[in-house]
Amino acid sequence: MQSFTEENYLKIIYHLSQHTAQSVQTNSIAERIQTKAASVTDMMRKLSEKNLVDYRKYQGVKLTEKGRSAAINIVRKHRLWEVFLVEKLNFKWDEVHDIAEELEHINSPELVDRLDEFLAFPKNDPHGDPIPDKNGKFDNDTFIKLSKLKQGDQGIILGVSEHSASFLQHLEKMGLTLGKKLSILDTIDFDGSVELLLENKKINVSREIAKHILVKL
Repeated sequence: MQSFTEENYLKIIYHLSQHTAQSVQTNSIAERIQTKAASVTDMMRKLSEKNLVDYRKYQGVKLTEKGRSAAINIVRKHRLWEVFLVEKLNFKWDEVHDIAEELEHINSPELVDRLDEFLAFPKNDPHGDPIPDKNGKFDNDTFIKLSKLKQGDQGIILGVSEHSASFLQHLEKMGLTLGKKLSILDTIDFDGSVELLLENKKINVSREIAKHILVKL
């Protein structure tokens, strides 16, 4: 069993490793959790002793199979709790992250399996992120960034890659929420903004926003 702190480190390494095929650098971990690199190095040694990471000084760290399994289990719990909070307790999608951060550390496989069943085995959390099943398997849905779409493309908003409350609140105001259908009317080369038809309403979306909205064609 891992401590709360160890679980948080495993989850951070897992998320950072999704963006690189190389080892995750300790400085990147330190920056993410706002701590000193020396503290991260100490934790990497502890996790290495438990065979949860493969840590090499000056070369970075990778999750072992045991570590990756533990990290995915934490991710699964976090995302299932987010679904529960939104669907059953009527929280908004910008309110659930911090609460799920607390709930994800409950160590009861039976509770998590029953929660999954109670929610009818959801495939995605309220932000569109995939939820692994009890065996750690993810569905292979393919998303594309809104900023990559071309004139005439049509799709459905199924996720976001930025989870800050301010960003989610802004999307809510614009009506750019999960499940909304859209059509690309034009892309502006000058600033990378996108003009689209969102369920019969014309709106303009900046490049910065468009690059964080995930669409399924």
